[in-house]
Amino acid sequence: MQQLLQQAQKMQQDLAAAQEELARTEVDGQAGGGLVKATVTGSGELRGLVIDPKAVDPEDTETLADLVVAAVQAANENAQALQQQKLGPLAQGLGGGGIPGLPF
Repeated sequence: MQQLLQQAQKMQQDLAAAQEELARTEVDGQAGGGLVKATVTGSGELRGLVIDPKAVDPEDTETLADLVVAAVQAANENAQALQQQKLGPLAQGLGGGGIPGLPF
């Protein structure tokens, strides 16, 4: 029983360490062939947005807004993939899928 508790505690520590690493890791997403680039952390926090001047048309701000949304969505998809890669094995070790707050 003691060994089981120690394993569970180690898994919790590993999970916490992986979550901290995700919060520090940055991933990118882009839209419009790179005209708009978004950077988010592995936990999904938006950290940066780069807009190529070619994407800026004062007569068509709607397209620029769409590109920004698409770039942020792409970055968040990359962050979710990173979460799955980093946390997926840990979640499976803890019984898989039943951890509140995690997307899997």
